[in-house]
Amino acid sequence: MIVGGREIGPGLAAVDFDTFVAARWQRLTRTAFLLTGDHHEAEDLVQDTLAKACPHWARIRRLDAPDAYLHRAMVNNSFSRHRRRRARQLLMPWVPEPAQPAATAQVEQRSALLQALDELPPRQRAVVVLRYWEDLSERQVADVLGCSTGNVKSQASRGIAKLRRHRALAGYAATGSTEAQR
Repeated sequence: MIVGGREIGPGLAAVDFDTFVAARWQRLTRTAFLLTGDHHEAEDLVQDTLAKACPHWARIRRLDAPDAYLHRAMVNNSFSRHRRRRARQLLMPWVPEPAQPAATAQVEQRSALLQALDELPPRQRAVVVLRYWEDLSERQVADVLGCSTGNVKSQASRGIAKLRRHRALAGYAATGSTEAQR
């Protein structure tokens, strides 16, 4: 990926923090949204994680996988925020604004999936998001979460089983729609 005339990839040692954040912001925010279920929480989570990483950027950018490091930091921050949260936020299973008729089905599917994701335990949610949404390998997820690949496999299996049994997704599982799995 090229940002500001510089390639962002394996040679991150020369990339400054601002350039790195500009290149990764959308991906980090998307992952954070899937971990939290709320756009504002997601942005707060990414900002908190980046604020903690910024003073250590000189060391982080020399790592073999700075993205994995930041993913792990974000997941850990998400776990901490989840533990501290006293009152659970109610996510609406529908969009309050009127939707276009053609887009209604996609909005309903996405809302149902987000509702089901929100009810997974934090570790299962992190595994499902990193494994299936971020398309990381089991080894990469294990590295991010600091656990074994067997733990990733069992957490993913349990998480997917819970999603399949979830009442909000029951209609989609019965039809076998691949669109409901997105």
